[in-house]
Amino acid sequence: MPFGLYLLGLAVFAQGTSEFMLSGLVPDIARDLRVSVPAAGALTSAFAVGMVVGAPLMAAMSRRWSRRGALLGFLGTFLAVHVVGALTSSFGVLVATRVVGALANAGFLAVAVVTAVGMVEANAKGRATSVLLGGVTVACVAGVPGGALLGQVWGWRSAFWAVVVLSVPALFAILRSVPGGVADAARVSVRGEVRALGSPRLHIALLLGALVNGATFCTFTYLAPVAISVSGLGASWVPAVLALFGLGSFVGVTVAGRIADARPVPVLVIGGVALPAGWVVFALSAGNPVAVVVLAFVQGTLSFGVGSTLITQALYAAADAPTLAGGFATAAFNVGAAVGPWVGGVVIGAGLGYRAPMWVSAGLVGVALVLGAASRFSRTVRTDRDARTASSSA
Repeated sequence: MPFGLYLLGLAVFAQGTSEFMLSGLVPDIARDLRVSVPAAGALTSAFAVGMVVGAPLMAAMSRRWSRRGALLGFLGTFLAVHVVGALTSSFGVLVATRVVGALANAGFLAVAVVTAVGMVEANAKGRATSVLLGGVTVACVAGVPGGALLGQVWGWRSAFWAVVVLSVPALFAILRSVPGGVADAARVSVRGEVRALGSPRLHIALLLGALVNGATFCTFTYLAPVAISVSGLGASWVPAVLALFGLGSFVGVTVAGRIADARPVPVLVIGGVALPAGWVVFALSAGNPVAVVVLAFVQGTLSFGVGSTLITQALYAAADAPTLAGGFATAAFNVGAAVGPWVGGVVIGAGLGYRAPMWVSAGLVGVALVLGAASRFSRTVRTDRDARTASSSA
């Protein structure tokens, strides 16, 4: 893999830390800004909504920009709003910074995905995507629990300052490693790319990706209160539980990236069956500290292994939309990241307890599994029918 691809992963790590670190900071933010835990959890949804709206929009806007200029502009904006977020005492302003930061993150990731797959051979998109998403999973391994630890020692604002510090070297790395040429807009029109986005295979990949990611963040956003209030592990264990989930995520993305290009179906079938079963087991055993520690790792592995494979399949399905494909894949990923925490907050706010999001996660992946099976069956039937028609015509 090209070295520049790993430098893009560094920037994604900084931004991924910001997107996910609130999972360990929700109780502290709620207490400091005098809002409820579900309201503080909605900060994750606000960020994800900005990602959903921003990904295709920013991808389209940046078609005529140089990739290096676009990446630097998006990352610079992201850095600036985190300074504001670290200084504000208003929950409303904090929500606004999350939305603006998400728009910048969405634009960055959409351009970065296209840049990454353009650095490798056409049949290596899965590996390139896994390296880029590796930045996200390393954020879960180190950044998210690190943010939780900083929050416990110096307050939640210190985690925002840490993101600012991480973003500065990423800016210089992009300046030195990413070419300054204009992207592929001159070769493919917007209208042509939009037509390419009409593929049913793409639509099902995006839908399944949104459902699986929604399940992931429905539970992940509330892992801190699960560890503290349900399992009895205590606040000091929160960084470790989050780190295990992140380590599992890294393992899932890495393993899936090695095999998703050539054999995506086994990853999706095996992972798709194991994932909802794991959420059910997690819900039933959340009162056991050992089970929480083990299942945090297992579910992180399964969630990101299946999720990253679906993103790769979306990129293959939208090969004729080189600039918009990354934006729509990013948007689908974050539809789940927006809806998941919101639904989790709703069931918690309804008095169903901190285990309830795990049941919702199991249901969301179960729906994805049924839809995926139905889509594959329909495609098989259609292929057989077309083959019979061609045979009878001959």
